Amino acid sequence: MDQKKTRFLSYICPKCRQSVIVERDVFGLAASPTHIQCPCGKSELEVEFLPQRVRLQVPCVYCGREHEVACPPQAFLREKALAFSCSISGLDCCYIGEEGPVYAATARLEQAIDQVEVEREGEERTFLNEVVMEEVLSELKDIAARGGISCACGSKAWDFQVQYSAVELMCQECGAQMRIPAATADDIDDLCCKTRIVIRGRKKG
Repeated sequence: MDQKKTRFLSYICPKCRQSVIVERDVFGLAASPTHIQCPCGKSELEVEFLPQRVRLQVPCVYCGREHEVACPPQAFLREKALAFSCSISGLDCCYIGEEGPVYAATARLEQAIDQVEVEREGEERTFLNEVVMEEVLSELKDIAARGGISCACGSKAWDFQVQYSAVELMCQECGAQMRIPAATADDIDDLCCKTRIVIRGRKKG
């Protein structure tokens, strides 16, 4: 039996822009589909446990659409902070996990969304924050130069794709992916602390 009896779930409402963070009992979540509605009544997060996966319908504050995403039940129940992102921008749109990490991640997303609003009022940019992206790419280059990027499958062959607010690392051996946020100054600080990055791949055998 999993020791964590509750999970915190959060998203930012695309209609009223307020953060929605709730705590839910894991048994209740697993028992039947769950609908977590924003107090404004104009958006809701849907969670449904299926036999092999957990399906979520997530409102996205960036593009205003709903994204259907999924994850293994074990990840949903055990990760400290599980993040789901917008396929258009790479910006996070939902967090599942423990109270502290989920609140911290949501606060950082609020900062990123504030930056988005400033950018939308001004001129179009290639990246959400060009300075942050430049620093993140520089840090990744340094880590890579030391041979610090690898995959859990054992491969050290990888590639990357630069998105609007993140960098996607991809293992060339097993196809696993890992998203490195590049939206706020905190993202730079987090990456500076790392000497190694391990893409969560599919272990051989």
